[in-house]
Amino acid sequence: MTHQDTIVALATPAGAGAIAVIRLSGKNALTLAAGIFSSISGKALQKQKTHTIHLGHIKDGNRVIDEVLASVFKNPNSYTGEDVVEFSCHGSHYIQQEIIQLCLRKGARMAQAGEFTLRAFLNGKMDLSQAEAVADLIASDSQASHQLAIQQMRGGFSSEIKQLREELLSFASLIELELDFAEEDVEFANREEFKTLISKITTVLKRLIDSFAVGNVLKNGIPVAIVGEPNVGKSTLLNTLLNEERAIVSDIAGTTRDTIEDEITIGGIGFRFIDTAGIRETKDTIEGLGIQKTFQKMEQAQVVLFILSAQKLLKDTSEILSEIETIKNKFPQKALVLIANKIDILSKEEIVLLTSQVANLIILSAKTGEGVEELKNTLLNFVNTGAL
Repeated sequence: MTHQDTIVALATPAGAGAIAVIRLSGKNALTLAAGIFSSISGKALQKQKTHTIHLGHIKDGNRVIDEVLASVFKNPNSYTGEDVVEFSCHGSHYIQQEIIQLCLRKGARMAQAGEFTLRAFLNGKMDLSQAEAVADLIASDSQASHQLAIQQMRGGFSSEIKQLREELLSFASLIELELDFAEEDVEFANREEFKTLISKITTVLKRLIDSFAVGNVLKNGIPVAIVGEPNVGKSTLLNTLLNEERAIVSDIAGTTRDTIEDEITIGGIGFRFIDTAGIRETKDTIEGLGIQKTFQKMEQAQVVLFILSAQKLLKDTSEILSEIETIKNKFPQKALVLIANKIDILSKEEIVLLTSQVANLIILSAKTGEGVEELKNTLLNFVNTGAL
């Protein structure tokens, strides 16, 4: 693969649509495009100003393939830093392929995955951090992941690294100067300033490492494990949160034997919910493997929703709270949310009694949806307060 040739590829998602965009980039992009594009104005693309759009036709000889808009971006002021031409054509799959094949016959090469962004990096249009952010921006599916990718693509992360590098190089040069004049016992670098700089760099690096962990979670969705005994409504809660029948719901204990994952966006934040097998003593090998996986998912999750039957919690409050404390001690770093489900079968008096006996308890009915908004707000609060 050479980066001196001209490449072509579909810039919009594959498949039929109203509009498709086909991109050419390389030193011969303008010449190649001009050879297949006939402008309504009659002026050749090479003579057009950069960042201009022109109406015309793509032709294979005398045969008109489509009426298109040709966008011209001349180097170095383009996405890749090279001459770039983009054809906005009608979104027929046939038309897309006809134009691409025509470009290939005229000397272009099919671009490899990510090659336009690779050329942008090689031509100094963006650094590695920004190049990675392009893919993140395309894949973003929530407000948080979108804002994170935008900030990184605009150089937010890169500028901090650049500033640290400049400060380190500046001080390193003073230390090297001292080493060169070591015999003369001359001190060029102030030791206290050096200690302050090292402390500052350590703090900034720690913050960047932490922000990477947070950013990774925001991009992939905050993992939330839904755990509890069999038949307490874990799958029903997942279905209610997703607003669809994603998990099988049955009165038979042990129905969920493997984990089920799906993601929803709450307040612009992506949460990846994991419905797990019910925790209980079992001789069933397959169910036992599911329960084992439940504990693995609890280890991986940042939030654990521990669901209990409201009736059972009311009946065996002390015993259950003792078990909850054991789980908290086993997973001290996890944000654990205690949920009493099936409150639709309790009386008002029983609900009041339950909430008075158990602190920080979320009461809800996964069946009717009552209390689910409070759960969503609790999850958002974890993010907004930095608890995750």
